[in-house]
Amino acid sequence: MKTLALFLLMITLNFVSNAQDTKGITITVTVPNVTSSDGKVMFGLYDENTFMKAAPIKSEKSEITDGTAEITFTNVPEGTYAISCVHDANDNNRMDFEANGMPKESYGVSNNNMSYGPPIWSDAKFEVGNEDLTLEIRM
Repeated sequence: MKTLALFLLMITLNFVSNAQDTKGITITVTVPNVTSSDGKVMFGLYDENTFMKAAPIKSEKSEITDGTAEITFTNVPEGTYAISCVHDANDNNRMDFEANGMPKESYGVSNNNMSYGPPIWSDAKFEVGNEDLTLEIRM
């Protein structure tokens, strides 16, 4: 009986250690230039199929401290992704727009390539490999 218990314990420990070895990557994102401390900054992690089309794969919100917001996405598998963020100044959990379609609230995307019009996947995408990432997005 002791042998069986020891065997089961070793198998369990093996699964746990292997699960820890195969966990995804951590992506830490900082926005250093939030213009006010009102509301929160909302972040979304997207793949090509969801970018500007559907809900993010992962989402986080951050408080604003001294004009900076920071979040961490954990357990992100290898692949190609983009991140967008919006300063939800009125804390209504959505981006607000003017009647002409222009955003009322500041936003940014990974790679900081801001052009006229909505963000473009090819400009915002980045690769996640086998090392943790640290990104800075400016609004």
